[in-house]
Amino acid sequence: MRTFSRPGVSLTGLATALCGALALSAAPAQADSASDAAAAQIAACKPAQPCAHPLPVKVVIVSLFEIGADEGDTAGEFQLWKERRGLTMRIPFPQSFHDLYYNPETQVLAMVTGVGTAKSSAATMALGLDPRFDLAHSYWIVAGIAGIDPHDATIGSVAFARYAVDGDLAHEIDPREIPKDWKYGYFPRGTQGPNDTTTKVEPSGELFTINPSLERWAFNLTKTITLPDRPEIAKERLTFTGYPNAQKPPVVMEGDTLSAMTFWHGKRMTDWANDWVKYWTKGKGEFVTSAMEDTGVMQAMTYLDAAGRADRDRVLVIRAGSNFTMPPPGTDAASYLLRENEGYAGLEAAVENVYTVGSAVVDELLAHWDKYETTTP
Repeated sequence: MRTFSRPGVSLTGLATALCGALALSAAPAQADSASDAAAAQIAACKPAQPCAHPLPVKVVIVSLFEIGADEGDTAGEFQLWKERRGLTMRIPFPQSFHDLYYNPETQVLAMVTGVGTAKSSAATMALGLDPRFDLAHSYWIVAGIAGIDPHDATIGSVAFARYAVDGDLAHEIDPREIPKDWKYGYFPRGTQGPNDTTTKVEPSGELFTINPSLERWAFNLTKTITLPDRPEIAKERLTFTGYPNAQKPPVVMEGDTLSAMTFWHGKRMTDWANDWVKYWTKGKGEFVTSAMEDTGVMQAMTYLDAAGRADRDRVLVIRAGSNFTMPPPGTDAASYLLRENEGYAGLEAAVENVYTVGSAVVDELLAHWDKYETTTP
């Protein structure tokens, strides 16, 4: 069970004190000066209201959920970023799920959207339209955990998505009522069933393409990173006999993601996911990870780009496998799903590895910001 929290200390009273301190201070240290100035700057503006001096943001880290507290307990997707990237400045964000955290020295901002496409889309849109932030040149890195297809890789592996495909927009009838020649009871809108291969349907929210040059640049930058192996994931993957990629240690790879509000599981559902991604990408994509938020983020970014508030071509989607999308041979889907609900075998490895890979991208962007500010890789 996932639980969520919004801990932290409000900036309202702190910023008032900082404003006075700034007027009296003679020569604060560079980092303290940056922090004080940013605190005063953001405190002068109310959430979603006009702001004369918005905070500059170089990188937005998009986390989707956290477990318990933001620090000091079992880490979800957000915690390592907060602790290791110096994201100590809490910024109230009442129009969304979780407050924002910022490092005024590096100008990295992190958010937690909440689970599902509805929350991720709303949170991304809320941030993009908030005048307190200058997002004109920002890079957005969606960094989260996911189910992973054992045909392609093992848990702990990190995949850069080339495509984000939506799994919710569809027609559906109960599988117990499908015609005998139908493989699934779930099929694309506008078609005459899953066997209809002649009706041409153009994507309308079902498919989002990640900027190919940015995705390839980030993958090439990180593909040689050696991800640590762990006893718990080694034990789990050995049960996947007949799936050679699942039995290998974790790797950095390219692989596409399917977003759906339903946490689905099983071999038949994994077969459906592979077919669904191939259908919408016209055979160019390969289903590797199952998630719940990426198409929501990409839809919001598409609208924000059209409004001139953010750059859709500066979005990366990175997912690390925390669990398999189907059970190993000899285990039924229901039993395996219920066991996974008690704790993903690869959660710790996935959280650590997606941070390691994503952090390498952030480090490169910050180290050469003079180039990347105006030129997208």
